Amino acid sequence: MQEIQGNKKTMRSIHQKKALMNRLKRLEGQIRGIEKMVEEDAYCNDILQQSMAAGSAIDGFNQELLGFHMKGCVTEGIKNGDEEIVDELLKTMRKLMK
Repeated sequence: MQEIQGNKKTMRSIHQKKALMNRLKRLEGQIRGIEKMVEEDAYCNDILQQSMAAGSAIDGFNQELLGFHMKGCVTEGIKNGDEEIVDELLKTMRKLMK
């Protein structure tokens, strides 16, 4: 993790970027599919099923990103004596669990 002019940034490996981008592209396709279903007056329950699948896809993205965050940013922060990063992580996890 780097801090540039007060903004935190994370340097991700090519593998991490590819994994996250693949998930986002699949999610984007799911959302487009839901838009098309609404435009074509698809049955409500069918749209709800697709919407729930998209929600699960977001959860999967969040889980993968959280894993990268914990293995990278949080671990690095703890090694460098940044105890605030643990509080930040706990706050984020509370929000994710709602």
